[in-house]
Amino acid sequence: MTAALPDFADRTDFEDADRGLVAPPADRTITTDDGRVVWDFDDTAFLDGDCPDSVNPSLWRQSQLCARAGLYEVADGVHQIRGYDLSNMSLIEGERGVVVVDPLVSAECAKAGLDLYRAHRGERPVTAVLFTHSHIDHFGGVEGVVAPGTEVPIVAPEGFMRHSVAENVYAGTAMLRRGMYHTGAELDRGPGGLVGTGLGFTASTGTVGLVPETLTIRHTGQEERLDGVLFRFQMTPDTEAPSEMNFLLPERRALCMAENATHNLHNILTLRGAVVRDARIWSRYLNEALDLFAHDADVLFASHHWPTWGQDRIRTFLSEQRDLYGYLHDQTLRLTNQGHTGIEIAEMLELPPALDRAWHARGYYGSVSHNVKAVYQRYMGWYDGNPASLWEHPPVETAQRYVDCIGGIDAVLDKGRGYLDSGDPRFAAQLLKHAVFAAPERTDAKELLARTFDRLAQGAECATWRNNYLMGAAELRHGVKKTRLAAGSMAGALSVEQVFDSLAIRVNGPEAWDTDVTVHWHFTDLDEMYRMTLHNGVLIHARTTQPADGTDLGLALTKPQLMGMLAGKGLDGVRHTGDPTALKTLLSVLDDPDPDFAIVTP
Repeated sequence: MTAALPDFADRTDFEDADRGLVAPPADRTITTDDGRVVWDFDDTAFLDGDCPDSVNPSLWRQSQLCARAGLYEVADGVHQIRGYDLSNMSLIEGERGVVVVDPLVSAECAKAGLDLYRAHRGERPVTAVLFTHSHIDHFGGVEGVVAPGTEVPIVAPEGFMRHSVAENVYAGTAMLRRGMYHTGAELDRGPGGLVGTGLGFTASTGTVGLVPETLTIRHTGQEERLDGVLFRFQMTPDTEAPSEMNFLLPERRALCMAENATHNLHNILTLRGAVVRDARIWSRYLNEALDLFAHDADVLFASHHWPTWGQDRIRTFLSEQRDLYGYLHDQTLRLTNQGHTGIEIAEMLELPPALDRAWHARGYYGSVSHNVKAVYQRYMGWYDGNPASLWEHPPVETAQRYVDCIGGIDAVLDKGRGYLDSGDPRFAAQLLKHAVFAAPERTDAKELLARTFDRLAQGAECATWRNNYLMGAAELRHGVKKTRLAAGSMAGALSVEQVFDSLAIRVNGPEAWDTDVTVHWHFTDLDEMYRMTLHNGVLIHARTTQPADGTDLGLALTKPQLMGMLAGKGLDGVRHTGDPTALKTLLSVLDDPDPDFAIVTP
């Protein structure tokens, strides 16, 4: 079958992306108080030109659309800040001020966006903040629009606080490291480097924060008036995020689809890593949104990309997005039940022509290939059913054996070069990966693999594939750059259980095999007590109502004192009974995570 391609002459998306422009950015950069640039609007200036040979033309088109920046009117009383960060910030005008929806990644960018809005719509106070879901690009900039401890309502879906910090507790460091590949954060901006992420250009690098919700949305159909504006909600858990919701503004006839329906195929499993999402339920919630809201909306907007106007177009958009995720789910399982593996299905599965022709269904952020593998993984796990896959050697040992079988490192390089020159960079990459892992000191092997990654990047329609290839090439040539950690912190938002979980996954098991420690924690500000035991290299903790009797150490402290203790302040100001060296023993078996681990080299 020949894939159906969208029409490059169709300029509808460009017309929609430009529609309603009120004002472009007031300044060309956004900076921190000390002058560090966290967002540069000129980074996307190169996208004004024609598509070069180094970028897939479809991805170039998407990046041009995502580069639009400024204040836009979506409907009467509904505006958006776009192009100020990876995501959009929406502003809903009320009776006294403005409700801010999804205040970007960084406080500096959210403040700059709000300043632009106020310059053109008046000095309206922020009367509420609404988070549509639990990803950092939709709440991280909150302190740019309200101060911590604000009294205005903070609205979020049920489970928001738990899920918004959970990634940072468990696999946060690994996700951050792989996220550098995912977003292309360290790539040069331009046709040979970063051209975007598909959802937006990239993420800002300013101050990140989190303000706890004060008003929780718990069920579909729930209605709330915020600053006099009626919001009607749809709960959509376990779709694009574990805690997410859409909402309709019935009096404005405007529908916000959060990040559940955007102008690309999204991820069932992001390349940076996450829990696998449920494509089946995602499709069903899109169908529910279509039934609940489409007849009452004249415009659909989301927290990425540009709006869609007109009821017929809204229905088409939502139904095609619904069918996109439903088709990937159902067809993957159909082929799974015929005995095919995820890798095989990814090569076999083609979208229906009507979806392939839809620009908003293209794989700019997710891809059919890796989403199919994600659906397979959700149901079948890592094992492909072949016993030969049960006990494979790890990468270095496997690479050494392949190199030996082929006749040595030079023979492998010759073969890899041949596959690359003959137009099969995919297999060249598979083969040359073994060369690099078997002989990481060989710069010629790393350079040849880097060239192969360059070639794969040039053809990639998926922005995150392109970014992964180019980041891999850069690190093969220049080594690992130190990961830039975002300013600010969400540590204060962690529950006590999450803080203790974060300690448990840092325990070096072998070092702690023979260490036994029991600590009783009494948090006087929370009126909570916990018993913690280190035994067999496992840190177990649970709520308790029992006193500290029989433990090695009893501590009476506040949660802020706990965070200070973990930051190195020791027991200063903390009331304690028993042996204080028990805490030192406990902390001594904790490893520090490595945010700069190698990926394309051993």
